[in-house]
Amino acid sequence: MEPDSFRNKTDATNPKHPCYESSNSSWIFTSDPSITCILGYCVLAFLSIATICGNLLVIISVVYFKQLHTPTNYFILSLAFADLLVGLLVFPFSMTFTVTSCFFDNNFICKIRDIFDVSLCTSSILHLCCISIDRYYAVCQPLAYRSKITAQVALSMILVCWGIAVVIAICIIIGGYSQGTCEEMCSVTVILSNIMGPVLAFYLPAVIMSCIYLKIFFVAQRQVSSIQISNSMSKIERKATKTLAIVMGVFLLFMSPYFFCVVFQPLFSHPLSIPVIETLNWLTLSNSMLNPFIYAFFYNWFRSAFKMIITGKIFQGNLGDSILI
Repeated sequence: MEPDSFRNKTDATNPKHPCYESSNSSWIFTSDPSITCILGYCVLAFLSIATICGNLLVIISVVYFKQLHTPTNYFILSLAFADLLVGLLVFPFSMTFTVTSCFFDNNFICKIRDIFDVSLCTSSILHLCCISIDRYYAVCQPLAYRSKITAQVALSMILVCWGIAVVIAICIIIGGYSQGTCEEMCSVTVILSNIMGPVLAFYLPAVIMSCIYLKIFFVAQRQVSSIQISNSMSKIERKATKTLAIVMGVFLLFMSPYFFCVVFQPLFSHPLSIPVIETLNWLTLSNSMLNPFIYAFFYNWFRSAFKMIITGKIFQGNLGDSILI
């Protein structure tokens, strides 16, 4: 949510907005939008469509093909659903906010965007935490994996992820979380919300995930000379762990700059401009588009599933029992 001081006013150094024009002390969409405006809408619309389509492919693949009905893929399915909601809900609100540059009173739009943004982002990183736990048992305790991480356990963990995400989102929005900027003068409540929210929703889970994957890495290194390494299942588990670790790494790479700015914004002598914050916010949102491409690149079975869905083969017969290679 952006500061009121940026709303309902023109900037003397930037008197003309690329998408809107002034009319009777209000702003309306111009009948002659600039190239910048058109390109802005096109790029953001492409990101939204790519995010929706990519994650739909993941969801349909896991639901339709029985070979993909595993606890690990259930976590991926729920993560893809969260990313799909980002494309469906967060992208349109963010697009409206970004392109209009706060030329009208969009306090309600900001509130709605913040709620969806925070809850879905928190849900995503909690899902990644669950995936890291799943990978820990698969690699570090392979004999106990099937008894520890069952479909029922995975479902329970997924429900907990969504429940915690909603609670955290409600709490920090009530506390005054403000997308990295302060409304008028920053109150103590807003500052605490902007610090505690990211710490609970991002930094703490990120540290936990990093520690788990480091543990997995050291255990995997010790297994290199072990007879376990010759087992094909061990190879599959290690590849899955590597792929999901890359997913986590990309997530942290795209998320960290924004959350860094949110936490340390009150310490800056000159607050970051809205365009900078919006750019960092769009960087975080773009992460929701990347995961399906990572799965397609590293997983042969996801690649095969995507091809069968895109070419329409799944409509030509019951292929749910097909072996994906």
